[in-house]
Amino acid sequence: MTFTPPASFTTRPTLRGTFGMSASTHWTATATAQAVLERGGNAFDAACAAGFVLHVVEPHLNGPGGDLVALVRPAGASEPSVLMGQGPAPAAATVEHFHGRGLDLVPGAGGLAATVPGGVDAWLLLLRDHGTWELGDVLAFATGYARDGHPLVAGAAATIGRVADLFRAHWSSSKDRWMPTGEPPAPDTVVRNPAWADVLDSLTAAGTGAIDRESRIDAAREHWMTEVLPRAATFLREPHRHADGRDHPGILDAEDLASWRATFEPAVSVSFRGWDVFKAGAWSQGPALLQTLRLIEDADDVDPGSADGAHLLLEAQKLAYADRDAWFGDTDDAVSVEALLTDEYIAARRALLGADASLDLRPGSPDGREPVLPALRTTHAVASGSTGEPTVDRSGQTRGDTCHLDVIDRWGNAISATPSGGWLQSSPTIPEFGFCLGTRLQMVWLEPGHPASLVPGRRPRTTLTPTLLTRGDEVIAIGSPGGDQQDQWQLPVLVRMLVGGYSPQQAIDAPTLHTTALVDSFWPRTWSPAGAVVEDRLGDDLIAELERRGHRVRRAGDWALGRVSAVGRDAEGLLWAAANPRGAQGYAAGR
Repeated sequence: MTFTPPASFTTRPTLRGTFGMSASTHWTATATAQAVLERGGNAFDAACAAGFVLHVVEPHLNGPGGDLVALVRPAGASEPSVLMGQGPAPAAATVEHFHGRGLDLVPGAGGLAATVPGGVDAWLLLLRDHGTWELGDVLAFATGYARDGHPLVAGAAATIGRVADLFRAHWSSSKDRWMPTGEPPAPDTVVRNPAWADVLDSLTAAGTGAIDRESRIDAAREHWMTEVLPRAATFLREPHRHADGRDHPGILDAEDLASWRATFEPAVSVSFRGWDVFKAGAWSQGPALLQTLRLIEDADDVDPGSADGAHLLLEAQKLAYADRDAWFGDTDDAVSVEALLTDEYIAARRALLGADASLDLRPGSPDGREPVLPALRTTHAVASGSTGEPTVDRSGQTRGDTCHLDVIDRWGNAISATPSGGWLQSSPTIPEFGFCLGTRLQMVWLEPGHPASLVPGRRPRTTLTPTLLTRGDEVIAIGSPGGDQQDQWQLPVLVRMLVGGYSPQQAIDAPTLHTTALVDSFWPRTWSPAGAVVEDRLGDDLIAELERRGHRVRRAGDWALGRVSAVGRDAEGLLWAAANPRGAQGYAAGR
C-alpha cells in the first residue's frame, strides 16, 4: 500500500524526550501540566491541574458545570480504564415533562438541558485514586488564573459577541460575568473570575482536619456535590430563556446530585494493524471508531489523501454512525458492543461499501433486532464545523464543543481526557459561583423506545470520545474536540500514523475531512445526506472525484478541520507529543 507522502514542512516539530510530555487545546493548560511534571507530579496530577485550568482559560468550550470522559492507563496496567464523568438525567426529566412544555426536543441552551455535572467529581476521583499531590497544590494553578486573571482567547471573545444580545435581554448574570462594561470583551482582555476562585478555595478548605490525602479529596467531592451544586441548581429553577425562544425553569435538584458520583469502568477495544484501540462504551460514541477501524482493516487504500481512501473513510464512517444513531445509548435498548463488532456483522456491513456515496442512513441489525431511528430533520441549516468552535445565535442555540488534553510521564502513566459542557453560553451564570451548568441532555430523544431516549437517572449518549492505543510497550493517547467530528478527525491522524508511517505532527498537520451524513447530536438534531466537509489542501482533483462519486462537498478552507493532540511512547522507549496548529491555540510541551 502506498500513501501520499507527508509534507516536508510541519507547523512545529514532533517533540521527543524521556522525561514527560503534555499536549492540549490551550497553551496554558499544557504549560500547567508540564509544570506539575517538572515538580515531581505524575501524569494524573498533571492532567487534573490542567483540567481545572481549562475551565478557566477555555470557558466557551468547557466549565465546572460540565462533564468528562477519559482513558486512564497507570504504568504497568495491561489495559486502560474509563474515567466516567458523564452525569445522568435528573429524576424529573421525563418525556412527559418536556412534552407538557410543548417541546419535541430538549433545548440546546438553558437549564432544562442540564444533567448532573460530572467533570469536577471525575477529576477529583482521578486525583484521589491515581494522583500523588495534595488537592490545594493541584488547584493552585486554576485558582491563580481565576483570581489574578488571564488573557481571553479570541474564540471565547467571539462566542460572547455572538450571544451578547441574549445576555443583555435575558441572561443578566451572564452579562455581568462576561460583559461588565456592557460590551463583549476584545481578544486578550485580561478577565478574572473571583467567584470561581473562592469555590476552588472552598474545595481545599473542606478537607481541613481530614486524616489523609484521600480523605481530604473525598471531603472536597462531598462539598462540591452536596453544597455547591445544589445552590447552582436552585438558581436555575427560576424560569429563564431557552434555545426554543421561551422561558422554562430548570429541573435538576439536590437529590439528583446526592445520588451520583463519578466512577471508573472497563474500556472496550478492537485490534487494528497490530494495535489495541480502547474507547468508552456505547453510552458514548466511542465504539463507532472501533467499528470504522474494523470496516477498513483489510482495505488496500486507507489513505485520506487519495480519492479511494478518502471515499472509503467517509463511507465506512457513515455506516458506523448510522449504527450509533440507531443503537447507542445508556438504556436497556442499546446494543452490546460485542454484537456490533463480531466478524459476521462487520462482514455484512463491509459488503455495503460501494463505489458511490450513499444517500441513505443505513443502520444494521447487530443483534437481530430491527433498528429504531428518530425522525430525520433536514430543515435547519447545519452550522459550520470548520473550526470546532461552538456556534450560537441570539436565542442561545449552540452546537457545542469541548477541550482535550493528553499527558504521559517518565514512569509510563498515560491519560487521554476530554472535558466538556458547562460552556459560558450553556445557561445563565450562577452569580455566587461564576460558572453555569451544562446542556448534555440535548442529546436524548423525546420518543420512548430508542436506545438514546430520555430515561430519568440514565446518561445521555455523549459525544466525548478520547482514545488510547497500546502495542506492547508502545502507547498513544489521543483525542480532539469537535462534537460529532471528534473521532472523525482522529481517524485520518491514526491511519496516517499507524499505516502511512507519518510522524505524529505530520499526521495532525495533514489535510483532513469528515462526513455530515449522520444525525447531529446537538440541538436541533439535523442530518445532511451525503454531506462531506473537506480541507482545500486535499487538492482540487481529489475533491472533484469525491463530488463525482456523489458526495455533497463543502470546502472549509486550508486549515480549518480538526483539533487533535496526542502524546505517546515509541518502541525505543522515547516519549513524544504533538498538537494541532489550527486556531493558533493548541500546544504540546515536553522534554
